[in-house]
Amino acid sequence: MTDLDALRGFALLGILIVNATYFASAFHGTGVDDPAVTTVADRAASTLITLLFETKFYLLFSFLFGYSFTLQRLSAERRGTRFTAAFLRRLAALFVIGAAHAVLLFTGDILTTYALLGLVLLAAGGLRVRTAATAACVLLVVTAAVYAGLGTLQAAFGPPSTLDAQAATAHAQHTAALLAGDPVQVVTAHLQELPDTAALLLLFQAPCALAMFLLGLAAGKFGLLTRPASTVLLRRIQLIGFPVGLAGAALYTHATTHWTGTPSETYALAVDVLTAPALAAAYAATLLRLLHSRHGQRISGALAPAGRMALSNYLAQSAVLALVFTGYGLAAVGLLHPASVLLLTLALYTCQLYASARWMRTHAYGPLEWLLRAATHLALPRWRRDRAPHPLDR
Repeated sequence: MTDLDALRGFALLGILIVNATYFASAFHGTGVDDPAVTTVADRAASTLITLLFETKFYLLFSFLFGYSFTLQRLSAERRGTRFTAAFLRRLAALFVIGAAHAVLLFTGDILTTYALLGLVLLAAGGLRVRTAATAACVLLVVTAAVYAGLGTLQAAFGPPSTLDAQAATAHAQHTAALLAGDPVQVVTAHLQELPDTAALLLLFQAPCALAMFLLGLAAGKFGLLTRPASTVLLRRIQLIGFPVGLAGAALYTHATTHWTGTPSETYALAVDVLTAPALAAAYAATLLRLLHSRHGQRISGALAPAGRMALSNYLAQSAVLALVFTGYGLAAVGLLHPASVLLLTLALYTCQLYASARWMRTHAYGPLEWLLRAATHLALPRWRRDRAPHPLDR
């Protein structure tokens, strides 16, 4: 469980770094040049984030969601309670929280997608380890093939590029103006962006997230994180995952920067679907090796508390970023350069690690984890943790 929490805490960092780019600029992801990118440091920060973080960490988080599903079911079996009804209530509560998050704070919310895909995970819960893993791989290959097919159709029958730079720029400027306005305008901007964002989540993130759900399901049934870590296996994952994953990430980075709207970008997305999981696996293997090194207890002590209250931290990240970049607070959208945004996210993550450690010393669950557990079991969980005083609390 400690390794699982530490991995989840680590995944929060990557999700924060990627999400912050969308909070900071309405131009991010549009394919047109961002006016805030003016220096070498800005370009380096943007490239680094796309290369190492985009499309990687939500996969790791999705894997952990599938893994946690197996633990929740085992826990229900030990208690002698019905799992299906409780899990459906959990998904419903997650969907409501995610919908509010999408409308009020961040349209790129992943919780609603997880809640819907959780229904598929529930139906697939009886699959054997090999069957679940095979289904995940097939889903990734089919998704990549669909992208490759779309690229071929675009090359054969479509225009050289579907990007209308002038329209994209005008749309980004309009969105930025709304986000910098009053709270009603902020919500209006979110509502206007929701259809496009939902389409992106459905076509790109959802199939890959579901595949990682299934891989997590297989890993959980196998008891991957409860077995002694094999250094040979973890090293092999690193030796394969880093070169394959980074090669695909480099192609994805170049395509989203220079080939936007072209068939080449679509082909690159197909490659990314197949290679991003390899890089995510290499990240996870690296952290697991560190967790079982002589410094592992210190690393786990820093990451695991944040992972145990990942839902609270995920929404807190959006709340802080919304206060910085939208009209809820400073309205700094478009005003900070990418390098500054990256430093801001690292500072925020550091604060979350510290705050999570302090909170989990005295509380059984994070605030939203407590609420989600109450909705799941239709009973109020304990709030405080029974413990001896920690030296820092005296």
